[in-house]
Amino acid sequence: MASRQASRCGLAPGCLWLLGVFLLMDASARPANHSSAREKTGHREENEILPPDHLNGVKLEMDGHLNKDFHQEVFLGKDAGGFEDDAEPRKSRRKLMLIFSRVDVNTDRKISAKELQRWIMEKTAEHFQEAIQESRVHFRAVDPDGDGRVSWDEYKVKFLASKGHNEREVAEKIKRHAELKVDEETQEVLENLKDRWYQADNPPSDLLLTEDEFLSFLHPEHSRGMLKFMVKEIVRDLDQDGDKQLSLPEFISLPVGTVGSQRGQDMDDSWVRDRRKEFEELIDADHDGIVTMAELEDYMDPMNEYNALNEAKQMIAIADENQNQHLEPEEVLKYSEFFTGSKLMDYARNVHE
Repeated sequence: MASRQASRCGLAPGCLWLLGVFLLMDASARPANHSSAREKTGHREENEILPPDHLNGVKLEMDGHLNKDFHQEVFLGKDAGGFEDDAEPRKSRRKLMLIFSRVDVNTDRKISAKELQRWIMEKTAEHFQEAIQESRVHFRAVDPDGDGRVSWDEYKVKFLASKGHNEREVAEKIKRHAELKVDEETQEVLENLKDRWYQADNPPSDLLLTEDEFLSFLHPEHSRGMLKFMVKEIVRDLDQDGDKQLSLPEFISLPVGTVGSQRGQDMDDSWVRDRRKEFEELIDADHDGIVTMAELEDYMDPMNEYNALNEAKQMIAIADENQNQHLEPEEVLKYSEFFTGSKLMDYARNVHE
């Protein structure tokens, strides 16, 4: 185990985990107004120990973009399987109705905002438990001596090994303080990971992370301090006038590299529409046209019960065709694409299947 550090060096500039897709978007890329959990998790190698780009059950991604799958994540939780595009429609409808019955606590065949709020909080807690289990696995991988604390150097060795470097050679060079030959991109990732490591290291700072601190390193949504740090970085990336808060024009600014075709214009319109709605209806709590860091932090806190109630009301409003402020089976089936990510054909064929 590396010895405790007596002092901390300056924080590395910027965080790679928050680098704006605004600056990296390809002109032919998918619109940046949403990030897809399925896309992101599908490209991660199993042996990588990087903090995930996507946080389940959190409304904004780390780059400040809207979480495209948020509604499905907080409605389905661990039950997301079975709603793929190629799934058998009858089975998917039955599964959706089973979920409906579990949300409908008083069995009146209607889902109220309070019932959906309770369900959202339950599904969010499930995502938290999944993150904890994942973090424990990674922690054991980077804590070879099992003393319950991980040094930055130990993590650095495992990270570079996951990138194809020889683990024994890297460990020996770090021990001898010899120069590590890594490419520029990897070096930048390391610098920004170290910045994040500092943030997760609770006072007194020693650059040794406990299992709980390592969880905050991987999943900032589990730590109030790390959530504040994440919010600060998002505001920094979007704030154009340097006042450390966000106006509507700043929040809905289009990313660099939008395409000039009609399809590109449609994507632009979708970006503005979705972000304007989120800003005005949910993030800007006092409706003064400005989002402060405190407002953004409250909005992003996945365990905020008030936000869960607002989210429940918004989800009901999407599908509430008879305007009774409740969700009924026919409405959930008809708007299945919103709740599950898949459009279940013949939704009204047999509600009681």
